[in-house]
Amino acid sequence: MKQNKYDDQPFFQAYAEMDRSKQGLEGAGEWHILKEMLPDFQGKKVLDLGCGFGWHSRYAREQGAASVTGTDISERMLAHAEELTNDSGIVYLQQAIEDIDFSESSMDIVLSSLALHYIKSFSSVCEKVHTILKPGGSFVFSVEHPIFTARKEQDWIYDQTGKNPLYWPVDNYQIEGKREASFLNETVIKYHRPMSAFMNDLIQAGFEILRVEESVPSEEMLEKVPAMKHEWRRPMFLMIAAEKKAKQSV
Repeated sequence: MKQNKYDDQPFFQAYAEMDRSKQGLEGAGEWHILKEMLPDFQGKKVLDLGCGFGWHSRYAREQGAASVTGTDISERMLAHAEELTNDSGIVYLQQAIEDIDFSESSMDIVLSSLALHYIKSFSSVCEKVHTILKPGGSFVFSVEHPIFTARKEQDWIYDQTGKNPLYWPVDNYQIEGKREASFLNETVIKYHRPMSAFMNDLIQAGFEILRVEESVPSEEMLEKVPAMKHEWRRPMFLMIAAEKKAKQSV
């Protein structure tokens, strides 16, 4: 069964209270990096997988995208996205990422922000995205970093006071598969895969990897939230920009 925690009211409400939920892209610690990895949106058809509140969908339109389709499994997420959106060029569809079904070569750009670590088979998503994209099209996404997802605890080892993080432990890194992690005081299912798996699945699907980044906090974020200094000690997010190879002329 595909996971849909965000339609549980307590979980959804807790998510809605997060800084990144209230402040949008500027409240996302990785946005200053991801933004620089995005292609030119001018006149492009865009698909936003796991669009949530629609922040990336609206950004794409602000940057000149001809149209944006945002998909999400959560009815509550999409309802809030609709409330925040006043743009006929954006369409939201309730659809799990595993079930996307768009015409071949129908999109110029496919985006996904922090959704693909909830998907059991990343390789099948790569294959679908590759089919959906036009030759030369872009696939740009962020996920929780494999260093972060390797252990189900997803937390620091602290000193005796329980307040000061000593180090970030990594275990079972090469063992791919399900992790029952705690997020917003609920158990959620995530799927761990090493960084090589992300890259190899993209390559095998026919993509060329253009850029790989691991998150670090911006100077502005460090000033606002001093505790973000610990984000220099290990990356929380992995971001990859890839391109569907253009057809070679004979």
